[in-house]
Amino acid sequence: MSSEVSTEYLVIGAGPAGLQASYLLSRAGRDHLVLDAGDAPGAFFTRFPRHRTLISINKVHTGWDDPELNLRTDWNSLLSDEPSLLFTGYTPRYFPSAEDMVRYLGDFAAKHDLPIRFGTRVVSVTRPDDFVAHDQDGNTYRARRVIVATGVSKPHVPPIEGVEHAERYDEVSVDPADFTGQRVLIIGRGNSAFETADNLVETAAVIHVAGPGSLKLAWQTHFVGHLRAVNNNFLDTYQLKSQNAVLDGRVLAVRPDGDGFLVPVSFARVDERVKEIRYDRVILATGFRFDASIFAPECRPRLTINDRFPDQTPAWESVNVPDLFFAGTITQARDFKKSTSGFIHGFRYGVRALHRVLEHRYHGVPWPTLDLDPTPAAVVDAVVARVNRTSALWQMFAFLADAVLVGPDGTTRYAEEVPVDHLHEAVGRGDFGEVDSYLAVTLEYGADHDRVNPFDITAGRTSQQDTSGLDGRYLHPVVRHFRAGELLGEHHLTENLENEWDSEEVHRAPLLEFLRDRLAPTAADAP
Repeated sequence: MSSEVSTEYLVIGAGPAGLQASYLLSRAGRDHLVLDAGDAPGAFFTRFPRHRTLISINKVHTGWDDPELNLRTDWNSLLSDEPSLLFTGYTPRYFPSAEDMVRYLGDFAAKHDLPIRFGTRVVSVTRPDDFVAHDQDGNTYRARRVIVATGVSKPHVPPIEGVEHAERYDEVSVDPADFTGQRVLIIGRGNSAFETADNLVETAAVIHVAGPGSLKLAWQTHFVGHLRAVNNNFLDTYQLKSQNAVLDGRVLAVRPDGDGFLVPVSFARVDERVKEIRYDRVILATGFRFDASIFAPECRPRLTINDRFPDQTPAWESVNVPDLFFAGTITQARDFKKSTSGFIHGFRYGVRALHRVLEHRYHGVPWPTLDLDPTPAAVVDAVVARVNRTSALWQMFAFLADAVLVGPDGTTRYAEEVPVDHLHEAVGRGDFGEVDSYLAVTLEYGADHDRVNPFDITAGRTSQQDTSGLDGRYLHPVVRHFRAGELLGEHHLTENLENEWDSEEVHRAPLLEFLRDRLAPTAADAP
């Protein structure tokens, strides 16, 4: 018999983002319910990645005893107050197994007794007044607000003639023996494509990996979704002439030809010259997209980036459906291929920031702040202390900021981990109270960092006397001064090999000088 449940927040999806949201809602005492189609948390990881090795790092031995610092090299743990619930306690492997992630997420949900209904697939969401979700058994769930944490569940199929003849990444065999002696084309040039290629190197006769644009390597772009070193052994087999190749161009069609396929490829390097190549197998590894089909027209979120993700405000709210929020990998629409919202080590902080947004908007709970002495020296101390240990700004570089809020009377407050775009809007609305001017403190890579080979010693070279940090290509702190959203000044703390920005001469003194020009000095700051 069907039933109806009413709640304040409905979370759809019990993957890492859904669990993180539920944990924070539970800790705040908010009425909510999590729905998931699977039988246990993290059902995605029971299937993906297909070859069962995660590319999110798990560094157990750091030499640090600070749990905040350790999160910089722990890309899998969710945020909680329970020290035993760290992923690093589940396996010592640097690139862990997907099975370890499934086990960890199950323990996280059980330990915190999160209100999850498994085996509950949402088939439709309407909005006659509140949101109303329906599951496969006809049960109804009514909520004032919805947080969608379903990930990207629908394969992205590019508009290629005959693409239906290709085998999809989510369905193709992962047994290398099934490809013995065959010529294989893999369409796509992300980690799933190269993960698949690496798996076939020992058995396939020829492997081609094809896609438009230039191949981007994560160690150069600093975007961890680009090709990772753990998946790029295939490049050696190409550049060292071992029959395999990366094709820079567009696949125009997949045409059956007897027992195989004829595939015309338009090559970018030779003025779009088209060459027809024969293959025994064609595999489609072109990623996934958000599935908005469950939403009725009156509450269907607008999509963006080739309709792959929901379009979102700086508060992760749908741009066209009020009170519909997003969490997890689908929030990468806000920093697409720039920062880390698409991954656990990024979106765990995004979910925490979203929770603070919800707490302020709907429950009158202000964003947590710490009062500072209203002096440039005190601000320097606070900034240096934070940038030397924060994991949130480290992981969500150039996206999350600590804010130093200066009131009209000179009072100074420090707010942690505010999304940069949200900060400007929130200050303008008065969400942080009266603010005359404010500092945004971020960690960022240098200008054009993704265009410079970091192993080229002639790139970005600075003199020993230059401590501005402006030529630094590696991650370093940036402090910007704003009033009413207008940039008034910018200061870069020079990069440091150990990521310790606390040198009196190199880091503190230049920052203090920058702030003295912008914050009212007192006798305590006089030389």
